[in-house]
Order: sequence, then C-alpha cells, then structure tokens
Amino acid sequence: MKIQNRKNIASILFVLISFVCSAQPDTAPPPPVPPPPPGMPIDDFLPVLLVIALVYGIVKRFKYSRR
Repeated sequence: MKIQNRKNIASILFVLISFVCSAQPDTAPPPPVPPPPPGMPIDDFLPVLLVIALVYGIVKRFKYSRR
C-alpha cells in the first residue's frame, strides 16, 4: 500500500472516530444550581454612595490644591 493511501485511510478513520465520539448520549445528570451570591444589592444605596464619593473627591481636591 502506498503512503498516500495510508494517509487517506488514517484521515478518514480520524473523522469517523470523531463522529462516533460526538454521537454518544449524555448520561450525566445536570450540574446543581449554584447558590445565590452573598451580599447586599448596591442598587438601594447608589445615591448615598454617589454623594459620599462626591464629598470624598472634593475633600481630596482641596487637600491637593493646598500643597
């Protein structure tokens, strides 16, 4: 058998094996649902956080400009 024929047969076998492997049924159970993330939502206190950030920025700016 020629080398070219062996390469063709090997390529065909690899393709057929990949089809057989992807055709296997999925017998594993679905993964469990992850727990909800811990912590407090940030939506409720967003205006408060913005005011705190604004005050912090103003204080830092005045301290920087005095130097």
